[in-house]
Amino acid sequence: MCRIEGVMEKRERRRRRWGLGLKGTALGDSRVEKLKSCLVFPRSRVKLWIIRATTMVLLWTCLVQLTTLGEFLGPSVFKGWPCCFSQESAASFLVKSLPPKRVYQNNGYLMVSCNGGLNQMRAAICDMVAIARYLNVTLIVPELDKTSFWADPSEFQDIFDVDHFITSLRDEVRILKELPPRLKRRVVLGMIYTMPPISWSDISYYQDQVLPLIRKYKVVHLNRTDARLANNGQPFEIQKLRCRVNFSALKFTPQIEELGKKVIRLLRQKGRFMVLHLRYEMDMLAFSGCNQGCNKEEVEELTRMRYVYPWWKEKIINSELKRRDGLCPLTPEETALTLRALDIDSSIQVYIAAGEIYGGIRRMASLAAAYPNLVRKETLLEPSELRFFQNHSSQMAALDYLVSLESDIFVPTYDGNMAKVVEGHRRHLGFKKTILLDRKLLVDLIDQYNAGLFTWNEFSAAVKEAHTDRMGNPAKRLVIPDQPKEEDYFYSNPWEC
Repeated sequence: MCRIEGVMEKRERRRRRWGLGLKGTALGDSRVEKLKSCLVFPRSRVKLWIIRATTMVLLWTCLVQLTTLGEFLGPSVFKGWPCCFSQESAASFLVKSLPPKRVYQNNGYLMVSCNGGLNQMRAAICDMVAIARYLNVTLIVPELDKTSFWADPSEFQDIFDVDHFITSLRDEVRILKELPPRLKRRVVLGMIYTMPPISWSDISYYQDQVLPLIRKYKVVHLNRTDARLANNGQPFEIQKLRCRVNFSALKFTPQIEELGKKVIRLLRQKGRFMVLHLRYEMDMLAFSGCNQGCNKEEVEELTRMRYVYPWWKEKIINSELKRRDGLCPLTPEETALTLRALDIDSSIQVYIAAGEIYGGIRRMASLAAAYPNLVRKETLLEPSELRFFQNHSSQMAALDYLVSLESDIFVPTYDGNMAKVVEGHRRHLGFKKTILLDRKLLVDLIDQYNAGLFTWNEFSAAVKEAHTDRMGNPAKRLVIPDQPKEEDYFYSNPWEC
């Protein structure tokens, strides 16, 4: 009996504990419910965040699709959009479509150091891109000349839009801003093959002589680039690529482009304008040995300067003989007579695309009298606008280049690199009027006129007749075998393009 009672008591205690357990469970359930209710708000915030993230992804997807559509249909798609999302803002916001990369087995790396002024370097860059493409090598962004007479410290990216240069040519050749690190260390240690390529060489020279060196050394540095590719006899694809680089890939920086547009706009507000590339600066006269119209002190100064620069090989020069052969730039006085003889309207704006004219106001007096509307970038723009261009001759030349392209008439007084490259570019833009002066004939006519052998009408008629077919009209280049310096320069008349 005692055992039975004991068992019964144990069962009773279990029932009581179970009852308490049920209460505890009920209490626990209520706490869980409270906890769940507390978690409802955070969970709703998470859902809201997920919805927002999903919406953003969808919006970006739509934007990418819109970008593709905009590139396909062109800027006209954005006509009529509100000003807050204008065509300009849309264009800057959208990612530009890029040509597909050309895939090829890289034979090595080509480094180049350009020499000369802006337009000599510009033509050289075009040549080097074509050579790199033909050799299937990687081109490193060219280094610009900083040791020439002008001592311009500008880097490539200070003058040209380097990103556009690289991306616009990616379907032709791979271009890098600098060598890969492992190869860069070799260059720093001087473990690089440097050479000046032979002037006026066919592309076959680079295939046979330079490419084996690139394969051997991995990196080859060309330390001279002026006129290193022949004008004629090159594959058609090479000639077309030279043009593409010159007319499309080599864009100036946005800062230079905008300032150039402003100068053109200011000129256009007053009507037609002519650009006169008056190459009568001190460096040109010292280099060429031309001193027509200079006084004794100026002649001595120019001679001293010629001896300062060892790479100017010609030291003793007969100025008068050179002038009679048409190898001197026209003086400001000769230029004034020529323009008048050609019946260039005296009221036209004449933009002087040049540096400081040697002899200053004294030498410019006759030209200013004949054409009183003489202007320069320095007179059209505020000093603050040109502040960043001071002591950067190539950047100043870039401004003159842009204005020269857009002028109604372009007249160079010497056939230097700017004259030739601008002439070719204006041909490409639709054979815009470019008066190519026959200096040899002109100085003879001018001397006869000054000696009283011609009346003004006779002089004017002779000048006009001599230049009837020298206005930048369509023509083929003059080819002189084995005399590349005497034949027409490729960039002055790239008729293949």
